[in-house]
Amino acid sequence: MHSILAAVPLAKAYRLLNHGPTVLVSATHAGRRNVMAAAWAMAVDFEPGKVAVVLDKQTWTRELLEAEGSFVLSVPCAAQVDLVQTVGNTSGRALDKFAAYGIETLAGEQVSAPLIAGCVAWLECRVLPEVHNQQGYDLFLGEVLAARADTRVFREGRWDFRGQDSLRTLHHVAGGHFLVIGDGIQGQMLTPKA
Repeated sequence: MHSILAAVPLAKAYRLLNHGPTVLVSATHAGRRNVMAAAWAMAVDFEPGKVAVVLDKQTWTRELLEAEGSFVLSVPCAAQVDLVQTVGNTSGRALDKFAAYGIETLAGEQVSAPLIAGCVAWLECRVLPEVHNQQGYDLFLGEVLAARADTRVFREGRWDFRGQDSLRTLHHVAGGHFLVIGDGIQGQMLTPKA
């Protein structure tokens, strides 16, 4: 079964990151592009949807993102663990990671940064100018302009990875070690005790 990309309503885009996956951050400016892995990313608001991601001052992706004012968060899956490890530990200043590692991309709807093919979700974002957070904490906020997900694992506003082990999202622990998201369980309301 091939992936089918479907738009995710912006008011529900936070659900693509709510479970804490590692993301791939891509940015482009003046004909240069880069992608890096980031473990510190999260949803921070519903409408308009907003995300936060921490990007070290020394990264090439951050320089491109700051110059262009936009970026993409792609949510990689277990099948891409080697790619995530590689782009998270190599610099793109002197090396075009896309060419060097054969990284396929998809075109965005709202921003020029590339979406990473093979991922299970994508959020196209505009940088919200928060100079204090950016300079003091390396924290970037973005407004989500478009969101898409792979319908094999994200349907009806929620993740469902049953039968799709290679598409489970990655969660970075340390030193190249990742966990994959497990099976879901449904919570029930407790009855108050008398």
